[in-house]
Parts: sequence; C-alpha cells; structure tokens
Amino acid sequence: MWGCAAAPPEPQMRPPGQPVHGTTGPSVDRPEVGLASWYGRFHQGLVTASGEIFDMRRLTAAHRSLPLGTHLRVTNLENGRVVRVRVNDRGPYVAGRVVDLSREAAQALGMVERGLTLVRLDVERRTADPVGSTSATLGQAHRGASGGWT
Repeated sequence: MWGCAAAPPEPQMRPPGQPVHGTTGPSVDRPEVGLASWYGRFHQGLVTASGEIFDMRRLTAAHRSLPLGTHLRVTNLENGRVVRVRVNDRGPYVAGRVVDLSREAAQALGMVERGLTLVRLDVERRTADPVGSTSATLGQAHRGASGGWT
C-alpha cells in the first residue's frame, strides 16, 4: 500500500543571535546549574548564531538566552574542573540542558568521554565581546591545588 503522509512542517527560523526562550539563564549575581553537553566535528566550520565560523578547538559555548559575547566560567560539579568560555551560539536544543560547549571546552572539563556533566555557569564581569578571542592560552585553564581546573 502506498502511503500519503503529510509533508513535515517547515522549521521555524529565527534571526541570528536572538534568544531561543526569553531571557532566562545566569546573571552576574546568580549562577545557573544544570547539564552541559558538547558539540564538535559535526558542526565544525558551520556558521554560529554570532556569524562567526564554529571551531571546536576554541573555548566557546551555546546558550539559549545570554547575550552573544558573554564570558562564562563553567565549573564541572562532578570533578571541580573549570574553564572560561565565550557564548557565540544558540542552544542547546535538548530539554534539560543549560549549555553546549565546544569540544575544547569539554576536554578542559574532562567530560568528552561521558558526553554530559553537571555544571555551574557563572557570568564573568566583563563587557560582551562578540568577536573576542576564544583560543586557549596558558593560564586560561590549569590544575588548581585541589586537582581541578581553575
């Protein structure tokens, strides 16, 4: 029997850089806690919501509502490692997740193999820099006295 399924609905597009769901998320005075995931090779070279090209080797993140260019301190609550990233994309698009990290950021947090980890997001007191540098530098991520990344 030949089926006659309806065509799938057209995906809803949003202008680049617009928040996905309102303005929820962390602020300078209030951290956000939740699950982090990471993205890498599949998205390598694609254009992010900020208009820059995604590079999985840079310390970047996708967040639903924080202004693009926001700098975050991401703490892996399972092992104490910390990394600083810049929001340059929108997402994650999976319910229950608060941030998608680049592979480089996930590597610094020690979560690549596991895929997901519980994190705390703290907005850093910097002005937004939508095109700022996101390359890893010495001292951006290093082991602290407790063995975690600081």
